[in-house]
Amino acid sequence: MELFVFVVAAAMVLGGALGVITRSNPVHAALSLVLTLFGIAVMFVSHDAQFLAAVQVIVYAGAIVVLFLFVIMLLGVDRTEDVNIEPITVQRPLALIVSAGVIGIVIAAVVTSRDLLGRKVGGLDETTLGSPDANIRQVAREIFGNNVFAFELTSVLLLVAVIGTVLMARRVKSGGAGK
Repeated sequence: MELFVFVVAAAMVLGGALGVITRSNPVHAALSLVLTLFGIAVMFVSHDAQFLAAVQVIVYAGAIVVLFLFVIMLLGVDRTEDVNIEPITVQRPLALIVSAGVIGIVIAAVVTSRDLLGRKVGGLDETTLGSPDANIRQVAREIFGNNVFAFELTSVLLLVAVIGTVLMARRVKSGGAGK
């Protein structure tokens, strides 16, 4: 059963990721991103991280993608661009070099961390991790204890960004009387 859930979730993630890359309509690409985020939430549930799955769906699939769609609609999807003209000519070779470097770093991290798999992580042992709400308590302790200032600062920054976007969208367009 676990293998079936993993295969279905992996297919959701990969299909959604391919949809984000291949869709020409930005709204369809954003909906493909939602599919990817739901697949990741299913993987969280399969690893008994229900809190992270709920956060994944509520925050990322809900709020962030809605913000993406708001910006897409604000910018206008009815305008077409000529994709044959590439404004930055070195971006494709540079992207290949950067992606090869990132893949190398990920492979190196996986190879060097193999010996750490059986050890205690962050002072937690098997009895603490076996508790049904251990991850919720640990996340709450980190967010509302050690990182409360950063958490509140991030919420203020997001609020300022939303207010600024709304004000920019409501700004009266100049260019003629009676419009």
